[in-house]
Amino acid sequence: MSIFTARESEIRGYCRVYPVVFDTASNAIQVDDQGKEYIDFFAGAGVLNFGHNNERMKRAVINYIESDGVTHSLDMHSTAKQKFMERFTSTILEPRSMPHKMQFMGPTGTNAVEAALKIARRATGRTQIVAFTHGFHGMTLGALACTANQAFRAASGVPLEHVSHFPFDCTEANAIPGGGADVIEQMRWLYTEGSSGMTPPAAFLVETIQAEGGVNVASKEWLQSLAALAKELGSLLIIDDIQMGCGRTGSYFSFDEMDIDPDIICLAKGIGGWGTPMAMNLIKPEVDKHWNPGEHTGTFRGQGLSFIAGAEALGYFETPDLMDEVKVKGKAMYDAVAPLEEKYESVHIRGRGMVYGVDVGDGATAKAIISACFDDGLLVSACGSGGRVIKLIPPLTIPQDQMETGLATLLKHAEKVLGGGA
Repeated sequence: MSIFTARESEIRGYCRVYPVVFDTASNAIQVDDQGKEYIDFFAGAGVLNFGHNNERMKRAVINYIESDGVTHSLDMHSTAKQKFMERFTSTILEPRSMPHKMQFMGPTGTNAVEAALKIARRATGRTQIVAFTHGFHGMTLGALACTANQAFRAASGVPLEHVSHFPFDCTEANAIPGGGADVIEQMRWLYTEGSSGMTPPAAFLVETIQAEGGVNVASKEWLQSLAALAKELGSLLIIDDIQMGCGRTGSYFSFDEMDIDPDIICLAKGIGGWGTPMAMNLIKPEVDKHWNPGEHTGTFRGQGLSFIAGAEALGYFETPDLMDEVKVKGKAMYDAVAPLEEKYESVHIRGRGMVYGVDVGDGATAKAIISACFDDGLLVSACGSGGRVIKLIPPLTIPQDQMETGLATLLKHAEKVLGGGA
């Protein structure tokens, strides 16, 4: 690994947690260059919802390459984009009666957020954005201004302005302190009271589940109240579904069945299906009309391989089979880790679908558990304040036996560390 130490930037992060050279991967298994196998409960932070080298997508991509399909086309029309857009419309949008337009931008989640902020400000003629404590929205400056984590914000080198942060809805008994209905009423007063010194924002930007923030889950009631407040104020509602979308919670969107109607939905990570980069915003037509052609560009506004793999990924949502499976696996994940919360006062479990956070109280404890799991062939990562939460986000397609083995490995080492035996 000398080349990495000698030549790769000091900014490198995950490779310090997993200090091996990975060579091959299939579904929920990664193999390093020494032949050791690891069960992957990280899945590229939600990029690999359908596993490493998904066979269906791999075949589609190989066929496309062999037929000399267009791999790069800026935002020109292509048959690959056409296929993806048609399938997304028929599989996702039309069944939900969603009129939203699709905007493709640079292939990362932070670029999706940047574009959403721009059009929200343009459409409303306002400047301020409301985001929430513990939220994570990206590393470019506009998205970083909405991100709450001070360690990330400190690297910006410039003031991060035009964003107000309010407490996120962490009203579960086992959650970090947060705000419930009282926060909505506080915001309503501030933005309607003529002497508060505050004017209504262009948009409210929110995650239904804060993945990087510590797997903090907002209630349906809170999200509905937030949506109602946005509408009352003439503000837009932007849902950042970048890590929690594309089936992670047991339905395509994390807000399905919550009776809210976002003006903009930010998607990335899993939408490319195979692990190739892609990002897309869904924008209501009355908002999208405020764009002028070319105002938000990007060299890689959806590349051919991502359209092909992403279209294949949509096939998983044409029947209920995978989402039914996610619900079953998600319950099994919770049932496996719940005893830790019952046994140790410092442990709290949060999550929904196939994403769970095991909050062990401090970063040092989480790091010790993650390191022991890695040595024993399980990849898990930390999130939340100080890295205190162990995030479980395996591929949705992980075989049952591998999921059970991974959960058993996690429990074994969590018990050792939490019990003082590590």
